[in-house]
Amino acid sequence: MARYLLGFDVGSSSVKASLVDAESGACVASAFYPESEAPITAVKAGWAEQDPQMWWDNAKLSLKKIMVEAGATADDVKAIGISYQMHGLVCVDKYQQVLRPSIIWCDSRAVPYGERAFSELGSEQCLSHLLNSPGNFTASKLAWVKENEPEVFDKIDKIMLPGDFIAMKLSGVANTTISGLSEGMMWDFKEKRPAKFLLDYFGFPEGVIPEIVPTFSVQGELCAAAAAELGLKEGTPISYRGGDQPNNALSLNVFNPGEIASTAGTSGVVYGVLGEPNYDPKSRVNTFAHVNYTTELDRLGVLLCINGTGILNAWVRRNVAPEGISYADMNVMMENIPIGSEGVRIIPFGNGAERVLENRETGCSINGINFNKHSKAHIMRAAQEGIVFSFCYGMEIMQQMGMDIRKIHAGKANMFLSDIFRNTLAGVSGATIELYETDGSVGAAKGAGMGCGIYKDHDEAFATLKKLAVIEPDAQRRNEYLAAYAAWKETLEKL
Repeated sequence: MARYLLGFDVGSSSVKASLVDAESGACVASAFYPESEAPITAVKAGWAEQDPQMWWDNAKLSLKKIMVEAGATADDVKAIGISYQMHGLVCVDKYQQVLRPSIIWCDSRAVPYGERAFSELGSEQCLSHLLNSPGNFTASKLAWVKENEPEVFDKIDKIMLPGDFIAMKLSGVANTTISGLSEGMMWDFKEKRPAKFLLDYFGFPEGVIPEIVPTFSVQGELCAAAAAELGLKEGTPISYRGGDQPNNALSLNVFNPGEIASTAGTSGVVYGVLGEPNYDPKSRVNTFAHVNYTTELDRLGVLLCINGTGILNAWVRRNVAPEGISYADMNVMMENIPIGSEGVRIIPFGNGAERVLENRETGCSINGINFNKHSKAHIMRAAQEGIVFSFCYGMEIMQQMGMDIRKIHAGKANMFLSDIFRNTLAGVSGATIELYETDGSVGAAKGAGMGCGIYKDHDEAFATLKKLAVIEPDAQRRNEYLAAYAAWKETLEKL
């Protein structure tokens, strides 16, 4: 009989499901729904909502497809893990009925509530206990509901994150994790308990927080109703959940201080692990409990997010590159352009306010163009360099917090498919880059294997993780990369 681990990755564009063979570590089937992007409702500018039932429906559809593809039976699935979009708010009543659409991660309506809390509670109180400003995170979103929809607030029995909602649908029981509470600004790292001072400030009863369960544990078992809906076996353990960025780090076997995980899709992320609580006083990067944080073991994930990443490269492809050209062709066109793009510098912040710039919105700008020297290829290369330099700008903040960045783990996808992007990142940071074959749903499946005891630890769970490439920094050209970065940073600081 096969032994499969099931992983769900609940994103804002789709829900992906994967089956992983517990013995070989290989993904035997994957699917996602919808195949076009899921709708996000924006009733007003800056709002972003989704119906949690849609996530559940898409999870069922993707699961059905992979079970057929793998020829799997209900008995073959031994454990379930969940990765999910971070910072969302789901409100349910005492009957576990959803009271309103989920306010998801990219909704900005709660910013004034977080800013007011930070001002009135004081930066020292917030940063020393939460390691962040309350910002636009889940607790502030609930504060918006309390003030603007009191009739909804009065009916709330439990609040949860998107992954907690899926776990509740699976098990019939509402619970959450420390890692999840920390991303919602509801975990007190100094007191090592839910952040009572912030709950009291906003006027939230502590009872709205579900029971806290360990990230790696049997958090619940598949209930009869869900088993019937999914075609799985009642009693199957739900044994892991993590927010998408901590889970991406898990997927890349990043667990210990000094280890770094990165992604570079539409937006880009650098996520590093610290061994003791710390924070950026300006909240340009955010600190959360990593998946292996416990009240006895400090493992913190420091998250740098750059909004203007692959979206800039896509804009250049549409508007600058010759029509019909592929990303691979663009990379070939850039190969003969020297490091530093002969003085062309692109500031890549054209996808909204950037947290790394203290929420300023500088826009994207192209600087240093010489009409007699520069070509489309210069702009293409300068775009990729600008993205890398924005990563390095944020990584300097992480280094100031005590992080020693020597190795970066990433999936071989998106911007990491570009030699120029990879070599520039290695060249400026001085870090070795290792590229792997993995994704969030596969990581969630392996996390479930850890949580239910199939794997004794993360080293065993990820022993079969396939390393595809290693990029070492070019020591001979390091000064060229650093000079280009210095010129870029000078341009940014003038803005």
